[in-house]
Amino acid sequence: MPDDVAVIGFDDLPPLEETTETLLMTVHQDIEGMGCLMARLLFQRIQGTDDASSRPADHRLPPVITPTHLVLRETA
Repeated sequence: MPDDVAVIGFDDLPPLEETTETLLMTVHQDIEGMGCLMARLLFQRIQGTDDASSRPADHRLPPVITPTHLVLRETA
């Protein structure tokens, strides 16, 4: 790699990086930040301070999109 095959991973997990000979290009997402966001949204829902109360019962809330970024390494 990278001359014959291009490989990309997702999550940028440190344990995987430590066990491979070649550093894997990956998409990094902030797992801890996502957990904090999910907790905050859950507490808002429990307290009734989110905008779900103004929506019809059958209408789903819009998805939450969190930022990611590409980490270029040896498999790029």
